[in-house]
Amino acid sequence: MIYRETGNFVTNYFKDREIFPLKFDKIIVIIGLLFLYLYVPTTSEYTLSAHVVPILAVGLATVGLNILTGLTGQLSLGTAGFMCVGAFSTYNLMLRMPEDFMSLPVALLFSGIFAGLVGVIFGLPAIRIKGFYLLVSTLAAQYFVWWFFNSYAWFLNYETSGVVAIPPKMYDYWGLGNLLGIDMQGYPARYVLALTVCLALTYFAKNLLRSNTGRNFMSVRDRDIAASVMGISVPRTKLLAFFVSCFYCGVAGGLYSFCYIGNVDLMIYEIDRSFTILFMLIIGGLGSISGSWLGAIFVYEFPIVFTWVGDTIFQGAFNTAVVENVSNMVYGVFIIALLIREPGGFAALWATTKQKLRMWPYPH
Repeated sequence: MIYRETGNFVTNYFKDREIFPLKFDKIIVIIGLLFLYLYVPTTSEYTLSAHVVPILAVGLATVGLNILTGLTGQLSLGTAGFMCVGAFSTYNLMLRMPEDFMSLPVALLFSGIFAGLVGVIFGLPAIRIKGFYLLVSTLAAQYFVWWFFNSYAWFLNYETSGVVAIPPKMYDYWGLGNLLGIDMQGYPARYVLALTVCLALTYFAKNLLRSNTGRNFMSVRDRDIAASVMGISVPRTKLLAFFVSCFYCGVAGGLYSFCYIGNVDLMIYEIDRSFTILFMLIIGGLGSISGSWLGAIFVYEFPIVFTWVGDTIFQGAFNTAVVENVSNMVYGVFIIALLIREPGGFAALWATTKQKLRMWPYPH
């Protein structure tokens, strides 16, 4: 067999802690990285701008929400609000800080920190409340953030339209455009930046699950009273989860504005964006980092693919509105069927499929 799990012996603690313990898994990861960095940037600009880059941005936000909801058990509907904080923070840092100090990657880092601090403020009610009451509290954060940026024109650089275009000079960080002779404003360069940030933060999230902090998160999720008896500071753990989650959402918001749409638009970060990311998390699988990405890919791509298939089959016999409505109905039915069949989402479905393949031809 090509894929073998036998013959891989653990000889030290370092090998026992590896994320990819199997040799074949490491080969797959290396091939995947080469594909993502060498082939995908050479695809059409439409593929990058309409499919790949937005999936990276919303997928990173889904990973952030997964840390808060899937790992720590704290419900949230303020994801789009924290993305909004990240987007506006990135823009204002790039606009108002000295160019020799501030670059886009550094601005993304600081915007994530700002969003994390805002998340801690709105996460304070989590110390005393939980469940749907906490959900309402984070929903208030969503509306407050939207109102705040809408009320103070300074954050929009006094742009009356409410939409601020991002100047091209903000993309050329560290002089790489002149050094490498590439267009840093083009979507291939945007994609490479978004991919690098997403891979780094996904790797960090994967390690977070395996750390003492991740175990504290899961202890609070499973039973906060028992976690407190075991010596875990439940308030500190919840606030740390809010900070880390909102940090991810803030960076995702910066990527969404700078790498995808190319402007800072307040209307992009309304409540429906929070619901969409929550659906991505549920469909992908709570508590699974890979499930967050699977859910993001499915939720974002399904309507696009279904509309394309409908137009190809019916050759424009039905107008776009009819095809879109049918797409929404099929999409809803598919989600219901999936969650009935496998409540754990795509992550659990993939784990079951791998186990069946591992046991084949014997029954699982």
